[in-house]
Amino acid sequence: MSRALKSLIECGTKLWLDSIDPKLVEENFALGATGATSNPIIIADLLKSGRFDDRLRELSAEGLSDSEVAWRMTDELVSSAEQVFLPVWQRTGGNDGYVSFELDPLLEDPQLDMPHADRVAEYVASGKQWSEGHPNRMIKVPATPAGLDSLEELAAAGVPLNVTLIFSARQHRAACEAVWRGVQRNPRRSSYKSVYSIFVSRIDVYTLQQVSALSPAAQGIVGIVNAQRLWRDNTDFWAGKQLPLAQEIIFASTGTKDPRDLPWKYVAALAGSDIQTNPPATNAAVAGSSESFSRQVDQFPPAAVLEEIDRLVDFQLLERTLMEQGIEKFATPQHQLLKLIQSKRAELVA
Repeated sequence: MSRALKSLIECGTKLWLDSIDPKLVEENFALGATGATSNPIIIADLLKSGRFDDRLRELSAEGLSDSEVAWRMTDELVSSAEQVFLPVWQRTGGNDGYVSFELDPLLEDPQLDMPHADRVAEYVASGKQWSEGHPNRMIKVPATPAGLDSLEELAAAGVPLNVTLIFSARQHRAACEAVWRGVQRNPRRSSYKSVYSIFVSRIDVYTLQQVSALSPAAQGIVGIVNAQRLWRDNTDFWAGKQLPLAQEIIFASTGTKDPRDLPWKYVAALAGSDIQTNPPATNAAVAGSSESFSRQVDQFPPAAVLEEIDRLVDFQLLERTLMEQGIEKFATPQHQLLKLIQSKRAELVA
């Protein structure tokens, strides 16, 4: 393990990988990563590589639909990563070592026009289905209206949860309250685990484009401040709930979007607690650096900067805008994955 990654982990950060590429999982496990996450973009990139063509041929020969092939490949790739991190899950008593499995993003497709109650029911049913038999699999559910309304039943059933696509305090609080209601109905609450994925860099892209009045001291750190505040809120919410396992924040979307920023900008600013799910390139940049990381997650900027952010940034508008964009980014990759599988199958048969 590199000195930089060692300092990051030693100061309190759990390092997860934003990929389930089998090669990258092994490499990052050796670097100190203790978990991973998946999404349709990751699956599509793996299938594009050609490394899984033989498996695609086998699944095609079984007469499966494009959707069935997509979910079989997702299940197999996530399961493979789970095996790598299972010793971590066992060693920590279920407090770490998870791999996140994202439920069907097409449930949020605006073109689907599915009734709210049906979306909720499908989240609950599919969450239970894909979780069963996988002790260190986390079911990833978005903090949309239907996603939030499914959390209580999933938590009551003991399904480990990664609530994703969170931008605001409102979403985070609604998710925590729903999960807690479910946990109280769960007879196995002593082994229950949930995490809350706070998206960071997308907020700074938004403020750069939409809140140009921010001073240089505030521009580019709104995502960090928001994540710090939600981390603090999460710590306060779960304090005293007497759950043996930590219900943690995942600092997600930690890859920098501005080429002027150091690749570990968000890694450094949020170091010291909970989980960072970093893109492979970010972990590689950290590992190759000479940085020494220390706890910064609870070190807020000066009061004047916080006041400026609160005065100039409309967080309700921010949440609404980023959720609209997020839902589009959520559903579109699944459509693209299905089209890719269709074309790959035709190519392989030919």
